[in-house]
Amino acid sequence: MRRRLAVFVPAALFAAACGAPAVSQTPAPAANKESPAMPATQFTSINGTPLDLTALGAKAILVVNTASKCGFTPQYKGLQALYENRKDAGLVIVGIPSNDFMGQEPGTEEEVKTFCEINYGVTFPLTKKYHVKGKEAHPFYAAAIGKLGPDAEPGWNFHKVLIKGDGTPIKAYSSKVKPDDAALMADIDAALKG
Repeated sequence: MRRRLAVFVPAALFAAACGAPAVSQTPAPAANKESPAMPATQFTSINGTPLDLTALGAKAILVVNTASKCGFTPQYKGLQALYENRKDAGLVIVGIPSNDFMGQEPGTEEEVKTFCEINYGVTFPLTKKYHVKGKEAHPFYAAAIGKLGPDAEPGWNFHKVLIKGDGTPIKAYSSKVKPDDAALMADIDAALKG
């Protein structure tokens, strides 16, 4: 018995030091969530109503995380022009206000909406404010990263993800890519053609 104990104790200490359980453990039951995870294409609009990307009737959707106090904020003007030029062909732009980057979207949803309408004439859909990076990011971003890789994770405001009307990610673009960028426009036109 002493010999077994002498072998067991050092083995148990070694296992514990390596992070392994010293003895067999039964897995803990899954945490009971009050509500299921939100599907990747479902958001809440800036007005508080449900907004499902797949229900927009679009052929292509450009999802852009936005902010009102950013050096890239003037891209709203280009996004609105792009929306007006391509909406009849089936493009929808969806703005996702986010305060994730240096607090550059501090306002309420009503303040964000008013800012966008007054300063840039924005008529494309906006969502309520969401996290777009990290553990609290909206599931859309995890789905996009899973399909497109790390380029789909926003590094700053006005990062863009182009998706099909069914929600399938196509390509991601950095914040520096302007709405009138030739490569972005070519990708949008190709997505609109199906």
